[in-house]
Parts: sequence; C-alpha cells; structure tokens
Amino acid sequence: MVKPTSAPAQTTPVADFERSLDELEQLVARMEGGEMSLDESLSAFERGIGLYRHCQQALDQAELRVRLLLDPDAPDTAEPFAPEA
Repeated sequence: MVKPTSAPAQTTPVADFERSLDELEQLVARMEGGEMSLDESLSAFERGIGLYRHCQQALDQAELRVRLLLDPDAPDTAEPFAPEA
C-alpha cells in the first residue's frame, strides 16, 4: 500500500534567506573557479543578482520588524538596542 505524500511544508523566511545566501555563495565560488563558459557565467551572474536582491529584501524586512518591535508607534525613529557594558 502506498502512503499519500503530504504537501511540502512552507519554508520560513529565515530558512529561505539562508538557502538563497548559500546558493549565492556557491555561485560565486563556481564563477571564481574559472571553469564556466561565458554563457554559463552570464547565467550564473543573472541568477546571482536575483539571489542578492532577494537576500537584501529579506534583510530589509527583518530590519523593519526589529524597528517595529523597538518602537511600534514610530519605527523610523526607533533607536537600536545597545546592551549595557
């Protein structure tokens, strides 16, 4: 008897960010290796730009969440938390 497969669980934003960053690092390493053709390098560069933008957007969203937690009424003027020395 074959068990039905369940739908894949959605990834969290953190896991998605880490996966994108990991893929970006692998692309950079492959490109730096110098073994790719020009066409492969261009495709990898395009993919890398997309991954970079995705990571930057995720970081921007995380920063906004932190600012909202620090000062929900005025997130643009929230001061970063500085631990006591």
